[in-house]
Amino acid sequence: MNDRNPISYILTVIATIFVSVGALWYYGYLHFAKPEDARLLAEFTMLKSIPGEDVKLALEPADQQAQCVDGVLVMFDMSQKGLTGVLVDSRKRAVRCMGQETPQEVK
Repeated sequence: MNDRNPISYILTVIATIFVSVGALWYYGYLHFAKPEDARLLAEFTMLKSIPGEDVKLALEPADQQAQCVDGVLVMFDMSQKGLTGVLVDSRKRAVRCMGQETPQEVK
């Protein structure tokens, strides 16, 4: 008679799952997103300039810098190297840069 221990099978399955997830994460195929990885549009506010009204700004600069890349405003985070993103409005449309040509779709 062949006695089989179901606990060893269950432990093998659990260990296999952990090893698979660990290997996928190590080689970059799996990424666990952290809250600091995302930048929401709600964090940015556009201040409208009204003639005759003073606008008060903080003296220290923000952790982000913007640059115009191919006619689109790209934000670079200086506190977390390598974190970049495109500034979009509430309808996910990219904010364009003035003075540069907008990229055209190749047909």
